[in-house]
Amino acid sequence: MLDTPQTPLVSIENLRVEFDTNDGLVVGVEDVSFEIGAGETVCVVGESGSGKSISSLSLIRLVEFGGGRIANGQLNFRRGDSAESTIDVARADNALMRTIRGNEIAMIFQEPMSALNPVFTIGRQLSEGLRVHKGLSREAAMARALELLQRVRIPEPERRLNQYPHELSGGMRQRVVIAMALACEPRLLIADEPTTALDVTIQAEILALIDRLKRETGTAVLFITHDMAVVAQVADRVVVMYRGNKVEEGPVEQIFEAPSHDYTRALLSAVPKLGEMAGTDRPAPLNVLGQPKVEARPPRAGSGEPLLEVRNLTTRFAVKGGLLRRTVARVHAVEDVSFTLNAGETLSLVGESGCGKSTTGRSILRLIEPDSGQIRLGDTDVLALSEREMRQARRDMQMIFQDPYSSLNPQMRLMDQVAEPIRNFGLERGSAIEDRVADLFDRVDLPRSFLRRFPHELSGGQRQRIAIARALALNPKLIVADEAVSALDVSIQAQVLNLLIELQADLGISLLFISHDMAVVERISHQAAVMYLGRIVEIGPRRAIFEDPRHPYTRDLLSAVPIADPRRRKRESELNFKPIPSPVFPLDYQPAPSTYDEVTPGHFVLRDV
Repeated sequence: MLDTPQTPLVSIENLRVEFDTNDGLVVGVEDVSFEIGAGETVCVVGESGSGKSISSLSLIRLVEFGGGRIANGQLNFRRGDSAESTIDVARADNALMRTIRGNEIAMIFQEPMSALNPVFTIGRQLSEGLRVHKGLSREAAMARALELLQRVRIPEPERRLNQYPHELSGGMRQRVVIAMALACEPRLLIADEPTTALDVTIQAEILALIDRLKRETGTAVLFITHDMAVVAQVADRVVVMYRGNKVEEGPVEQIFEAPSHDYTRALLSAVPKLGEMAGTDRPAPLNVLGQPKVEARPPRAGSGEPLLEVRNLTTRFAVKGGLLRRTVARVHAVEDVSFTLNAGETLSLVGESGCGKSTTGRSILRLIEPDSGQIRLGDTDVLALSEREMRQARRDMQMIFQDPYSSLNPQMRLMDQVAEPIRNFGLERGSAIEDRVADLFDRVDLPRSFLRRFPHELSGGQRQRIAIARALALNPKLIVADEAVSALDVSIQAQVLNLLIELQADLGISLLFISHDMAVVERISHQAAVMYLGRIVEIGPRRAIFEDPRHPYTRDLLSAVPIADPRRRKRESELNFKPIPSPVFPLDYQPAPSTYDEVTPGHFVLRDV
C-alpha cells in the first residue's frame, strides 16, 4: 500500500506525559497531537521546557527511564508499507522496543557527552548497533563505522575510531552521535537539537546530509530545534509548543509569513538575523514581542582599557603510539594566537568545530596548561601564578562550559551548586547566601521553585541557565562563555544575550564569547576573531568582520549561515565544503609564525602560512 495522507508513518494522538517530583506531579506534555508522513520533515519548536524533547523521547519510550510515564494517548508507528503494520508504541513490550530503537526509529540526542559511553571507543560505539540490528561481522561493522564518520566530515576518521569521547571536541562528539543515528538507515529519525554544538559550515552540511537521506531513503524526520533559521531551512511542517501544549501547526511558509498565535510571533521576533546590525558599532539588545522593551545602555566608565592580553599563545597535545605509548606526534590545537580584550567589551571567537576555540578559552583560564605564550589579566601574569594564587585569581575569571550536564553535579541540588563558589570564597554567610542565589535565579529567569531541584529534572536550556548563574556568582571581571547560549531556545537566548549586555554595561564585565552562531556573534560583539586550524585568520571590529570580510574562510563561514526565510533555502550545490586538514603534525614540525596585514584600522588578516 502506498503512503497516503491517511496512513502517516507516525501519528501522535492526545499524548500526556507525567513526572513525579519532590514538589508533586509535573505534567511534561498535556495534550499533543500531530502526524509525520514518510519522507516528511516536521520541526517542533518552542521554549526550553515546553515538552519538545519529552514528546520525542515518548516515541521511543525512553521517557520512562527519566522518571516519566505516558499517562494517556496513542503513539502509532507504521513499521511496514501497509496500515496493518502500524503498532501503538505506548503499549509495545520491551523486547519489541529494543528491536525498534536505533534500527527503525533512531535518535540524535541533545547532549553528545551524556549520549556517548565514556569507557568505550568511538569505533565500538558506532559498530555496536550495526552488529546487533544488521548482523554485521566486526570487520564489516568497523568498515561501515569508518564510512559513517567520513559522511559527517570528521577529520582523520581512521584515528577517531580508536579514540574515546573525552578526546573529541563538542562538535566532533555531536557528529559521532549523528553518525550513530544514521548507521541503520532508520524509517524515522528523531533529531533533538542535532546541530546545537556545530559551527555553521558543519551545520549546513549536516542539514544537507539529513535532507539527502530523507530524499534517498524516504526516512521521515522529527526535528526538534530552537533555531528558527534551521527550521526555515529543513521543515515541511512546523509544530509550535508552549508549556506542554501544541499552540500552532502549519506549513513552514505559513508559520513564518502569517503566524496566527502570539507566541509564534514572539518566537520569530526573538531570532537574531544576520545583517540586522549593519551600520552599528556596539552590541544592542533584542526586543522580543510581548516582553518589555530593552534600551541599549551606555558602557560603564573605564571600558575600553585593556583587561586581557594574550600574546603568541600556543597549546599542543601529545599523540601517543606504539607499545610503550611514546609521543609520536602533536596536535597543534592553538598556534601563535594573539589578541587584546578591553574591559567592558566582548571579543567573539568563531570557527569550525575542532579549530581551537574552546582550547583557547581553557588555556587562558589554565584549565589546560599552554605550551608557551603570555596571558595577562590586568596587572597579573596568569602563567606565572602558583596553584594557590591561580585559585584566588579565578574569582576574577569564570567560565560557562559548553555542555551544562557534564559541568553540573548530578547529586547536588541546584541551590547548592550556585552557592558553592560563594561559600568557597567566603563572600556571604548564612541566609545572605540563599538571598544571593535566589537573586541569581531571578537574573537568569528561572523560577525560585527550581532551587530544590536536581540537574536531571531540568531541560537542556534550563541547565545552561544554571551554569550562567553560577559563573555570575563571584562577580568576575572576565567570563569565558563557551557556547553559552547554544542550548537555549530563541526567546530565552534573547533574554540571556540581553542579560549579558546589561551586566556588561552595569558591571563592566568582559566576555570572551565562543560561538558558532554568526547572528548571535554579530549581535553581542565589539570585536570578532575567526579561527581556523588553531590560528586566528581574521580579527577586527565586529562591523569590519561582518560587513567587509577579507579572508576566504570568513566568507565561507558567512555564506553557510542559514537564513530565517523558507523561500531562501540554501541548496547543497551552493555550499562550498572542503576537506578539513589535520591539525596533527610530526614532532620535528616547526610552524611558521602568524603574520598579519592590517587592511583597515584594527582589522587584521592572516597571510598564507
